[in-house]
Amino acid sequence: IGVGKEGKRWSGVATVARKAKWPTWTPTEETQKIIPLYKRYAKGMPGGLDNPLGARALYLLNEGGVDNLIRIHGTPAASTIGRATTAGCFRMLNEHVIDLYDRVKVGAWVVVRS
Repeated sequence: IGVGKEGKRWSGVATVARKAKWPTWTPTEETQKIIPLYKRYAKGMPGGLDNPLGARALYLLNEGGVDNLIRIHGTPAASTIGRATTAGCFRMLNEHVIDLYDRVKVGAWVVVRS
């Protein structure tokens, strides 16, 4: 998998709140400030082969039901797998996240220890 870069790594307990096939990606306002080119996706980028969330996404909620903006998702950029390059999410090869998506139910616990 690909993980969060230094200063963006998340660990803790969460639950899978929802799942999406070919999800829409909407960069956060912080990301849009850092990478102004992403402002063109302020209303979302439709799912597809070039979408940064890849083929599937699992949306996580922290304890207490707070959306931490952390996702487990696919990626069109296989070169990022095995690296600490994300804004905190967990990236997987599309074929791996499709398999995980099919196995995991909404409400499942996710435990990440660093």
